[in-house]
Amino acid sequence: MGLGNPGPSYAGNRHNVGAMVLDELAARSGVKLTAGKGARARALAGEGRLAGRRVVLARPTTYMNESGGPVRGLLDYHKLPVTDLVVVHDELDIPFAAVRLKRGGGEGGHNGLRSISRSAGTRDYLRVRVGIGRPPGRQDPADFVLRDFSATERKELDLLVAEAADATEELLTLGLEAAQNVVHPRT
Repeated sequence: MGLGNPGPSYAGNRHNVGAMVLDELAARSGVKLTAGKGARARALAGEGRLAGRRVVLARPTTYMNESGGPVRGLLDYHKLPVTDLVVVHDELDIPFAAVRLKRGGGEGGHNGLRSISRSAGTRDYLRVRVGIGRPPGRQDPADFVLRDFSATERKELDLLVAEAADATEELLTLGLEAAQNVVHPRT
């Protein structure tokens, strides 16, 4: 699940980096994301193979703070346990261009994660945390995440998205601990 906000006005926002990574994973695997029906209606999703595993790639079409409903709907529809859920999201507490992997933990004020944890009934799901860094000075973090990447950051954005997609594939291939040992030292 790649998190972001819907619509073109949010497309380049820091908060949408999870959706950017999801789109990269879909392109790599040849998975076409389409609007679902019923329980899947509030997400673009597609099934395929990634890193040798059957996957359902999806991104909610709701706003970030309502991500939990679409996640729950997709888990229920595909009969997937929450422990298999991988959420790709922006992370203020990690420097820009760094990627970290973890399972569970707090939401750190991230409303998308809070919504998912509430709908899933647990915080115990896998996370690909894509570093966007802290806001400069006294800028409000909520304003910071809803702004586009700076011109300097945009020069590195494609590399960051590719790195996060690589990390996601390594997580699927190697498992959490082994993937952490590969990903964390290089970013």
